[in-house]
Amino acid sequence: MQRVPVLRLGDVLLVSIQVDLADELAPWLQEDLADEIVATGARAVLIDISALEVVDSFTGRTLSTIAAVSRVLDAETVVVGMRPAVAITLVELGLTLHGVRTALTVELGLAVLHGGPTASLAAPAADDLRASP
Repeated sequence: MQRVPVLRLGDVLLVSIQVDLADELAPWLQEDLADEIVATGARAVLIDISALEVVDSFTGRTLSTIAAVSRVLDAETVVVGMRPAVAITLVELGLTLHGVRTALTVELGLAVLHGGPTASLAAPAADDLRASP
């Protein structure tokens, strides 16, 4: 059976999902991640979904479950590489991924986790977009 590799980058576990999460693959990924968090003492999980062109409710629930399990094991979850169509689909499905932070790239995700200078890369607040009188 195909499995999603879990790579260790210091105190962060990196998961790059390159295939659709089939019904039989998702539980393995959840279990592998939980085992790795405990074994390594990782403080964060970075999930790269840039290869996914579409998501369904199952994939969204799987990401949410991974985040919940990680939180219980004292690790934060950041999802990176989300395409606009994927974000729109998740919102339309009502899947807000509670407790999951997001970033555009793996590099920005790592910066978020390590408290790096990402504020300058963030979108401006709505108040900043108003035209001056």
